[in-house]
Amino acid sequence: MSTHPARILVYGVTGSGKTTLARRLGERLGLPWHSVDDLTWEPGWVQVPQEVQRRRIEAICAQDRWILDHAYGAWLDVPLARAELVVGLDFPRWLSLGRLLRRTLVRLIRRDRVCNGNVESLRVSLSKDSIVLWHFSSYARKRDRMRRWRADPGEPQVLLFRRPRELEAWLRTLG
Repeated sequence: MSTHPARILVYGVTGSGKTTLARRLGERLGLPWHSVDDLTWEPGWVQVPQEVQRRRIEAICAQDRWILDHAYGAWLDVPLARAELVVGLDFPRWLSLGRLLRRTLVRLIRRDRVCNGNVESLRVSLSKDSIVLWHFSSYARKRDRMRRWRADPGEPQVLLFRRPRELEAWLRTLG
């Protein structure tokens, strides 16, 4: 019998490494992990309607075992109500922004497929819908949210990592 949590929400600022961590946790703990971007974006960068997103997330969170790599505000209450653990990536802006810029550049050059086969484009990367602009507009809100959860005894347990080496040390304890 495992003593590890079976329902985990990975949360953090844009570019902090949520998806990579969720995948690693899933492999290490033998838990199914779900890419939220794949649940919320259809081919052609068509956003799934919020009520459909919510139903998809409710179906996952009704299960006994899962990892989500993010939670959008429109349905954040769903995984938060069921999560046994929130792993918060509270990295400094320079680190998460650097990771985001590097990832975006690599995806642009390689034309990597993400989010149900979508490809990032230079046009979108420089538009008002840019993920880089989203980083700037959401950074403080997401950090504040993680810190509030950690301070609230009514929320699930929150492990907040401010440096990648702290996260790596914790991952090594998982066996």
